[in-house]
Amino acid sequence: MTADLPYSQACENNKAPILEKLREIFDQSGKVLEIGTLTGQHAVHFAQAMPHLQWQPTDHPDAADTCLPRLKQAALPNMLPVIELDVSTPNWPVENFTWAFSANTAHIMAWREVEQMFQQIGKRLPENGAFCLYGPFNNQGEYSSDSNRQFDRHLRAQASHMGIRDLDDLSTLAQSVGMKLTNNYAMPANNQLLVFRAKP
Repeated sequence: MTADLPYSQACENNKAPILEKLREIFDQSGKVLEIGTLTGQHAVHFAQAMPHLQWQPTDHPDAADTCLPRLKQAALPNMLPVIELDVSTPNWPVENFTWAFSANTAHIMAWREVEQMFQQIGKRLPENGAFCLYGPFNNQGEYSSDSNRQFDRHLRAQASHMGIRDLDDLSTLAQSVGMKLTNNYAMPANNQLLVFRAKP
């Protein structure tokens, strides 16, 4: 860790297990759209480990500058310039990509923003592509752990629009925009990596 760079301990803790699965999924050359780059730790770690990919970092206009110091320091040849992206807008500034990845965003976004994220990715995802979504999720309304229950209460106390999303709701949403939940990988700290693919 470099003292003057933005830093998330959670990213340090989960980047290795996430990468293990992404290597299997992002198995061909192409562009990865990352939604919510924030500190840039995931972007740098994944782009460095998978040089066959072009990594497209994005973040909300209010936070897009956060990742710049780390991306500049890494200076990776397959890292594209960060793009400001508000998922709630209908006209995204990114048209073509093979894969999409987002970590710890669905429980921060309002549900309408989650819907828009899925809709816009579903419109653009090619047949051989995948959308990987990492974070804590409920299963049929049940929490996977007491820590996730407490985390959900903490989120909702901060803002009423936030909260842990349910797998059934996300699967139904994916179906409505031409995608299907094909894999659900258990991750550390009671998190999961969901893989959505375009329906044939």
